Amino acid sequence: MIMKKIATLIAAVVVGSSVLLTGCIKEIDPQTSYVTVEQAGNASGSFDNFVTAITNSLCGSFTYGGSSNYPYDYGYPSFYLMRDFMGQDLATTDGSWYYTWYCCGTGLGPQYAACQMPWTYYYGWIKSCNEVISMAGAEPDTDEKKEGAGIAYAMRAMFYMDLAQMYAQHTYTDDTSAETVPWIDENITAADAANNPRATNEEMWAHILSDLDLAETYLANYERDDVYTPDVSVVYGLKARAYLITGQWQNAKDYASKAQQGYSLLTEAQWTSQENGFNTPTDSWMMGVTFKSTDENILDNDADSSWGSHMIIEVYNSGCGYAANYGYPVRIDYHLYQSIPDTDFRKKSFIDFEIDNMSTAEAIEALSAYTDDPEGVLYTGWLNSESGEVGGMEVKFRPAGGEHDNQYTAFTVAVPMMRVEEMYLIEAEAAGMLSESAGIQLLTAFAQTRDPEYVYGTHTESNGGTASDFQNEVWWQRRVELWGEGFATFDIKRLDKGIVRSYSGSNHAEDYRWNYGGYTTNDGNVHPDWMDLCIVQTETNYNSACTNNPSPQQPDGDSTEFVW
Repeated sequence: MIMKKIATLIAAVVVGSSVLLTGCIKEIDPQTSYVTVEQAGNASGSFDNFVTAITNSLCGSFTYGGSSNYPYDYGYPSFYLMRDFMGQDLATTDGSWYYTWYCCGTGLGPQYAACQMPWTYYYGWIKSCNEVISMAGAEPDTDEKKEGAGIAYAMRAMFYMDLAQMYAQHTYTDDTSAETVPWIDENITAADAANNPRATNEEMWAHILSDLDLAETYLANYERDDVYTPDVSVVYGLKARAYLITGQWQNAKDYASKAQQGYSLLTEAQWTSQENGFNTPTDSWMMGVTFKSTDENILDNDADSSWGSHMIIEVYNSGCGYAANYGYPVRIDYHLYQSIPDTDFRKKSFIDFEIDNMSTAEAIEALSAYTDDPEGVLYTGWLNSESGEVGGMEVKFRPAGGEHDNQYTAFTVAVPMMRVEEMYLIEAEAAGMLSESAGIQLLTAFAQTRDPEYVYGTHTESNGGTASDFQNEVWWQRRVELWGEGFATFDIKRLDKGIVRSYSGSNHAEDYRWNYGGYTTNDGNVHPDWMDLCIVQTETNYNSACTNNPSPQQPDGDSTEFVW
């Protein structure tokens, strides 16, 4: 059942709600429990505190449930896995905390807690942005207010960008009139929020780009201290994403190119580092979040309610972690793994399936190429995982400092939100939609930094949709480069792809091996309907103008094996 809390957008109205300074969304009485903008503005140092709260609340607290009851309740990176598990590139087993999203569970329906979680998180974050924008004023008159407003506009645009893609049943390029989510800004009243229809794609993306225009202006001279707060380069990156999604190819190309300035691509040594791989910002990271030793998600529940618990397998000795010790490591799809050439260093992020055919001694020796704790990783796969196999387990996301024994240290990692590699791929795709030969040249140059033997045309394989061979080639690069970073569902919807989980050698869970979209179970090349999230029922109850998406229907059993 849905937890008892007021989670409607009425509670997200700025002047009638409590302020998020710690990242926790508490139960709200919109009539009495609030701090006004005037009151907050009079507090010493309050504006900076409000600005800091926007990014400080992105991870580390039990923002949804208020306790460790939901081990996926740890912030922004959790939504990466919710979205990516809906597709085909991540495989898991029965019992995983992400199984609802993987198997199109009933919890995705509007009456259930899992459905409420994105609503609670995202509109809580948006409320924090609205508070800062309201405090800064329509025309910020100091550098401090301009920079704070710029951060708030950039983050609000990013949050709505995610929501629009998660909830719209049609992409912008497919149907500009398709509904996304209700727009809540700093000027809305409680009465307006109670009768606030879902913005169309056209309206929503106009709002998003308007916010980004303001952010670009206000952050033009802002110099940040670290990658945990957006600066103008991140705004360029968000614009590149927005223009890619809306099919404005020249703008997407131009902004992706601008966003690359000052950054450098991850090297093989950085990518495969057993101490710092994907847990510490590098010159490739444009923005990220970080888990701290003082976070609730680290201190409580043996740190099991954290990103590291689900994504780090090299802590077998700690006795904790859903990936390392409780049987639910995240794996790459077998077919995607097999499609990665051995000359591509990104393949080293995933354990070779052939190791499962070796003796213990042979397996430990082979695993030494992936980790400095081969025995622990072997036991994680062979003894503790539901499948009893190591094949496909990921070592992309490493424990902090290479720590294997103490999860409280190992799980205090940073997680990327935007990397410059994404910008290279956006630039290549956008350029290719203007001139395919130019796009191929950019894509080849990028791919050869990962695989020096890469030749364009080897990854044009499609699984439905109307994308060209060129776009399929870019899509494959995005699937490998950005694996586990939250882009899978967005790309499937944007390119109108299906899912192929049933094929010879599949490592997907039985009964959920679906081929969806133009194959054996469905007609037409359409993305799976469970990727269009439902709006929590309490919102539609309190907001009379808000419609909803239909509850997703789980396919009936495994599909006939697809032949590649």
